[in-house]
This record gives sequence, C-alpha cells and structure tokens, in this order.
Amino acid sequence: MNTQTVKVKKIHPDAVMPKYGTEFAAGADLFACLDVDKLEIPSGQSVFIHTGICLQIPDGLVGLVYARSGLACKRGLAPSNKVGVIDSDYRGEIIVSLHNHSDVTQTVENKERIAQIVFTPYVAAALEECDVLDGTDRGDGGFGSTGTK
Repeated sequence: MNTQTVKVKKIHPDAVMPKYGTEFAAGADLFACLDVDKLEIPSGQSVFIHTGICLQIPDGLVGLVYARSGLACKRGLAPSNKVGVIDSDYRGEIIVSLHNHSDVTQTVENKERIAQIVFTPYVAAALEECDVLDGTDRGDGGFGSTGTK
C-alpha cells in the first residue's frame, strides 16, 4: 500500500478529521460540520454540507469525493455532482453538495458521515489537436456498442 501525507486543517472547532473505516478502505469518510444539530434535505433538493476542513493534497494527487454506499442506497443521499474533484492547488473548505434522490425529506445530523474521499494519482495529458485519429475495431461505436459484436 502506497501512503502519502495529506495535511488537514480544521477551520471549525467541531470539525471531524476524515477517517478510514477499515485498514484497507480506499476512501476516507467525510463528516458533516453543521451549526445546527440536524439539517433537512427535501426530496429532489440539493444542500451544501460543510465539513469544517481544508486539505493540502500533494502535487500529483487528486481528491475524488464519492457517495457513501450505505447513505446513497438506503437513504438516497449522494453528491449532486456524482464525483467531486478536489485539485491539489485548492485550499478552501471541503463542501459536499448532497442531493436527496428519495421521495421523502432526509435529515443529516452534525458529525454524520456524508461522503468519502479517495486520493489518487492522475496524469495531466498533453492535448494535441489533429485532423485524423488512428482507427480501431470499435471505431466510433458509442453507448452499448461493445456488446453488439
């Protein structure tokens, strides 16, 4: 397992440090840092949930914010942008926009686990404009096309 240090700055006294649930968990849980005990998210609505933390992600890594499977599957709460991208040069507070996909109002409690962040390396591609692309067997076959051959 490859380990790198990510510095975490609490900007709210009640903020909870991100935590890995198990030894081999890929994602560290992010926790709600609310100024109230509970916050309601009406059905079909999105609400910004503060975490009270800022991160210093090392160059060459990106923080990807994903849904927590239990929260998404059991209660319909997931990041509204599906996957949040936290770049290594961002130093502001980590805020998760949670969307309520369920048919009923959902409640998020202070210090509840609301999402998970996975730190992963990325490649900055050198983008080069061209007139022709190399051919492949698939070609321009789109959605579902690989199952039709």
